[in-house]
Amino acid sequence: MSANRIKHKVNHVSLVVDNSGSMRQHAEQLVRVVDEFVKGLQEESDRLGHETRISLYAFDHKVQNLVWDMDVKHLPSLRGLYKVEGGATALIEAAVKSVDDLKNIWEGYGEHSFLQVVVTDGEENASGWAQSGRMHTQMSTGSGKAVLTDWIGRIKGAMDDLPDHWTSAILVPNSLAKRTAQEYGFPAGNIAIWDADSSKGVEEAIGTVKKAATSFLRGREQGVRGTRNLFTMGQDLNTAEVKANLEALDAGKYVLVPVDEQAPIRDFVTRTGHTYTTGCAYYELSKREKIQGGKQLAVAEKDPATGRMTGKVFSGPAARSLLGLPAAEATVKPGDNPAYTVFVQSTSVNRKLVPGTRLLVML
Repeated sequence: MSANRIKHKVNHVSLVVDNSGSMRQHAEQLVRVVDEFVKGLQEESDRLGHETRISLYAFDHKVQNLVWDMDVKHLPSLRGLYKVEGGATALIEAAVKSVDDLKNIWEGYGEHSFLQVVVTDGEENASGWAQSGRMHTQMSTGSGKAVLTDWIGRIKGAMDDLPDHWTSAILVPNSLAKRTAQEYGFPAGNIAIWDADSSKGVEEAIGTVKKAATSFLRGREQGVRGTRNLFTMGQDLNTAEVKANLEALDAGKYVLVPVDEQAPIRDFVTRTGHTYTTGCAYYELSKREKIQGGKQLAVAEKDPATGRMTGKVFSGPAARSLLGLPAAEATVKPGDNPAYTVFVQSTSVNRKLVPGTRLLVML
């Protein structure tokens, strides 16, 4: 006679952070916002009843494990652990080590999922330094190319072999680095660009990671254990959460207007016969956007079979948190959700609308 056993959800989060010399300007802020990220993981895990464990890695030309698979409730701070000592960027080696290490975790009991997020402000130039004591970019052309080719093969192999319950993502400083990350095997939807030159860049980057991790944890409640679209917004919305947390707007207090031309938002609203006031119009999230803190959000119901909006719109103070958007400014792109479309409040009179979308106007 066998006893019943609770099959709990276990999340293993690995944050792999660049600590090469160029990160010195961000070091103090990085410690603070990573601590906030860990606190967010604690709160969301408690709310959902999950066990979440975290590993932290730092890399320059060396790769160091700072924290290994620790319950997030027991990690007080990154302060004293993360230090920038200078050095180059063994990006590939760090990503591969994180994956290899986590693959050693036994998954016999519980329902496990793995999330790896790499944050870098530069590009690969030093993987293999631990073996040779030299950066491959400083070797002879043939030798350096051979080392880099070997490491690219390793990371492609690691990414190709990841099971469905693994998610691997990366934040990079520019579009060239994004293309390189895709060549390494990171899915396009799991690559985000952050502003490594801005004083607010680290806060924005970790805010992006926090939103993505929140979405990841909530997706587990819907049976999703891995994703190739981590840095998107709205893909995990479901009817139960929307109706429990948001208010259905009175049908007579708004209108959904098809956008037929690329016009400034104020001109478009008045041309369609409505009065424009600042904040009355919400654009459809159809591409990558930077959303400022304080902007209100709404979601419109769609017919899952046709993709057409039914006219029912929900909004309220909880919309940002429900969509995993932090209170601070964050850059997001729309997720693919068959049941809902996200709308974002605009306070600019000159925002150019995207033809083929819809505009939500509050009357």
